[in-house]
Amino acid sequence: MPSILETERLVLRRFTEGDVDVLVELDSDPSVMRFITGGRVTPRSEIEDEILPAFLRHYARWPGWGFFAAEERVSATFLGWFHLRPGDGDPDDEVELGYRLRKEAWGKGYATEGARPSLITPSA
Repeated sequence: MPSILETERLVLRRFTEGDVDVLVELDSDPSVMRFITGGRVTPRSEIEDEILPAFLRHYARWPGWGFFAAEERVSATFLGWFHLRPGDGDPDDEVELGYRLRKEAWGKGYATEGARPSLITPSA
């Protein structure tokens, strides 16, 4: 799948149905989930049946916005995701920026690097 955005070190791309395993790995780290769920990991069935399908629906509902897998540009290692989308209950023209990164990616400037190009609506 072609990238949506590229930065110096990152490739941001749309999620696919084949991304279950990387999301399970990300959400299986209690450190990553600490401030989201109090450290409760996300069950695989929830990712397969709810989370990933919701990510995929965003592309049709808000073309150019949604959830984007972040991969290290050189190694193609999955680092996490960024999203640019209307918040729950917010008007469609009020978007929020969010991200979730693997612990190994913390403290390396990836959040800032991925957030900067996300402020420009990517092409669908």
